[in-house]
Amino acid sequence: MNLFALGVNHETAPVDIRETVSFTAERVFSALQQLKDDQLVAESIILSTCNRTEIYFTVKDAQAQGVIDWLHAFFELTPDSLTPYVYLHQDLNAVQHIMRVACGLNSLVLGEPQILGQIKDAYNLAHKTESVHHTLEHLFQQVFRTAKQVRTDTAIGSSPVSVAFSAVSLAKQFFGDLSNQTALLIGAGETIELVARHLHESHIGRIIIANRTFSRAHSLAETLGGFAIELDQLTGHLHEADMVIASTGSPVQLVSKADVKQALKKRRNRPMFMVDIAVPRDIDANVNEFEDVYLYSVDDLQEIISENKRSRQDAANEAEEIIQMQAERFICQYQAIQCVNPLIRTYRHQADKIKQQVLQQALHQLELGQDPQSVIHRLAHQLTNKLIHTPSHQLHEAGLAGNQDLINMAETLLLESNHHPTKAIEKPE
Repeated sequence: MNLFALGVNHETAPVDIRETVSFTAERVFSALQQLKDDQLVAESIILSTCNRTEIYFTVKDAQAQGVIDWLHAFFELTPDSLTPYVYLHQDLNAVQHIMRVACGLNSLVLGEPQILGQIKDAYNLAHKTESVHHTLEHLFQQVFRTAKQVRTDTAIGSSPVSVAFSAVSLAKQFFGDLSNQTALLIGAGETIELVARHLHESHIGRIIIANRTFSRAHSLAETLGGFAIELDQLTGHLHEADMVIASTGSPVQLVSKADVKQALKKRRNRPMFMVDIAVPRDIDANVNEFEDVYLYSVDDLQEIISENKRSRQDAANEAEEIIQMQAERFICQYQAIQCVNPLIRTYRHQADKIKQQVLQQALHQLELGQDPQSVIHRLAHQLTNKLIHTPSHQLHEAGLAGNQDLINMAETLLLESNHHPTKAIEKPE
């Protein structure tokens, strides 16, 4: 079927590599358009999150190298520089991989539910560029059904585990009681909203939310009794923060080493706990050089995440069985459709050929001045006889041969569903 899943993720590439191939929503749109315009793919969807960048695509010639070369060129990378980090899955393996991603089995935090929403967003964006057609449309509908089944039939999503939850868990380990701490959250997207809610449930003393869109920050802060600021006010409030958790889609760093140095001076070197969930990073990694700063990236959350994986492994094993079954079912259905479509086209062409022959005869008879009513009756009679001749002959032969299976199959194919079954052939004793 020439379906591929190409990408890098937290298991194959460090954060600095993932940063280099991270797409904003605007770049996803232009990239999908470019892939289509350059005729590198037949269909494509691009998923880009803090932990992965993946391209799902179909091609006509079963070759994926053109898309790999394009990815290097799009990000102005040296040819083959991504080779040690990329993975490429084809056909059944690609279907299984996409389903595993959608179910959270390939996430940094096993079973995290946010990824499904991100995949749906990627699918919808690809639709807007008309990059999704027959194959990916049917595949992703099956992916969404499978993810729902996994959530319903297993305990994979039974506890509130996510990158956000892990970040707050780490903060609680660092501070113990959070009731006297001030948290500065940078961003107001889904991850930061989860962080804010987990902190609120943990009785954080004070929450400040900074975001490029002030109304979004204000709306979130208001629901949690927090305080909202705009991004350009960030440095003025940095010194108030005991913890800073950042997760934006900004292409540039928002917190510099100089900003933190100034904040520490105002804090009289009281420690600052920082978690940078964003890719590309929001906080300058060099702030870790300060003795009183404790900066963690998404990769540093691995210990907490590993514990979560162990607790969810049984559910994940059940999910894997569902995914294998649904992936194989999709491939079988796809292959069946590929086999039956040519048959349907041939059958329709045959019927159309018969129609044209009978129609031309009828038109000729009308030109000769024959009675129109007689011509129409004759056309209907001839068309009916020609269309049912081959099936009738084959059914007669099946009856003589005692081929009950073929007769039953013909009954299903040729007769309306409310027809009463025919009596089975009685073999002579």
